[in-house]
Amino acid sequence: MADLHSTEIKEFDTIVVGSGLAGLTAAYHASKNGSVAIITKSHLDTSNSYYAQGGIAAVTAPEDSFESHIQDTLTAGRELCDLDAVEILVREGQSCVQELIQLGMQFDKENDGFVLGLEGGHSHRRILHAGGDATGKGLTLFMLNRVKEQNNISAFEYTTVVELLVENQTCSGVQAFDFVSGNNIIFRSKSTIIATGGLSRIYDRSTNPHTATGDGIALAYHAGAKLADIEFIQFHPSALYIPGEDAFLISEAVRGEGAWLLNKEGERFMQHSHPLAELAPRDVVAFEIYNQLQIHHSDFVYLSLKHLDPETIKKRFSTIYHTLLKYNIDLTSDLLPISPAAHYMVGGIQTDLNGETNVKGLFACGEVASTGVMGANRLASNSLLECLVFGKRAAEKANAEREIAFSMPEINIIHVDNANETFFLETKNQIATLMSKKAGIVRSAQKLNEAIKELQEIKNHLPEKITEYNLLKIKHITDICSLICESALIRKESRGGHIREDYQSEDPNFCAHLIQQIDHQFKFQEIRK
Repeated sequence: MADLHSTEIKEFDTIVVGSGLAGLTAAYHASKNGSVAIITKSHLDTSNSYYAQGGIAAVTAPEDSFESHIQDTLTAGRELCDLDAVEILVREGQSCVQELIQLGMQFDKENDGFVLGLEGGHSHRRILHAGGDATGKGLTLFMLNRVKEQNNISAFEYTTVVELLVENQTCSGVQAFDFVSGNNIIFRSKSTIIATGGLSRIYDRSTNPHTATGDGIALAYHAGAKLADIEFIQFHPSALYIPGEDAFLISEAVRGEGAWLLNKEGERFMQHSHPLAELAPRDVVAFEIYNQLQIHHSDFVYLSLKHLDPETIKKRFSTIYHTLLKYNIDLTSDLLPISPAAHYMVGGIQTDLNGETNVKGLFACGEVASTGVMGANRLASNSLLECLVFGKRAAEKANAEREIAFSMPEINIIHVDNANETFFLETKNQIATLMSKKAGIVRSAQKLNEAIKELQEIKNHLPEKITEYNLLKIKHITDICSLICESALIRKESRGGHIREDYQSEDPNFCAHLIQQIDHQFKFQEIRK
């Protein structure tokens, strides 16, 4: 039993874990009916949402329609989307965007109308932008300011959740560790919303911030929550390739404005692979680039904008333009070396249409959640929309939760031993290399089995009872990577963001959600059509 005198206890109506757009949206709406704690392991403004360049998809143009956006989402999702969830996303998404505009959010306009972009998989121009290619930053900061205006929202920065407190399949709060004070804190609440974002930093090349290692999924899994479809990892086709540098994202909107993909010989290749050419869904483009890299024994292909108007490009993609200048690359005239990078977790913690998991009082929204809208491959710019729609839905359902009887659970007091930091970084890099080689864009039974074996060997060196934070992070990462590899091994087909070289086509027998739950056998669940 924890020593109650040394463990601080705080009480709130709702706890939100994570401060990306989904977490901020959930906190904002939850604050209308009670007190809210936002817990984030870094700054409030450090998240995948903040770095999102592309924009937010919503039906605003007269020639566009809900039906078209729904169909584009279903097509990209390769028959793994749940229709009711997609309809909610698209229909309520429009009103969520309108609500933001009424609150004062400024999207880019021209001649009194919105500037609407086109991205891969979309049949109409429907992508709203803010600050050209800085939409995620604009939206996140806008919601952050709305959150800061609410007196009943308390933020706990540099604080990480180390365990969800679950008893009798009911979540009554979280145990957290404060990096600044070194204290363990118990947060009690009637509802907890996980909005911790993705996990793409478990790969070598990733567009995500270093904090995106799947903590929320590991916490939920160990608390008994169901996971769905985590074998589907979306690799963004166009991330800058410079050896020794992070994979800087080159927005899909660049291809939406007409950029070409060229192989090592300077030849376009996408028009031979898909009717939409460079604007094919991301899984198709990433796979075709992968093929070109194998054919030409190269580490990158090129993105070319030479044939486009330079002034338009500079204005539309000012952030990308000025970032590339630091590498002595001119977006308007130079060939950009690019290759795919791990970008987005398509599956996640399974929720219902209100963001609730199978654990009472535990919710999830944003990238960490599997709401049924993404299927096997996320349609470009649907992610920020999902944050708004399901962040709001989760908060409204969480507000309706009744008080939960709380008994002080037995907890492991967590501490940080700096001597383990080098071990953590070396092991994390080892795992990232392993995942990139054996569970990346293209997988096989042999590679996946090898990865599972190597991950188990890493786990075997960890103590059975972990009380040190660096070791706990390694356990979470190895657990998540093992689950991804196991689900990828089970799904003996190629579909969306999951490609098997030993099962190269879609198999209708696998047109179902793959569910994983601790202490349970995996199972398949029917798609809601």
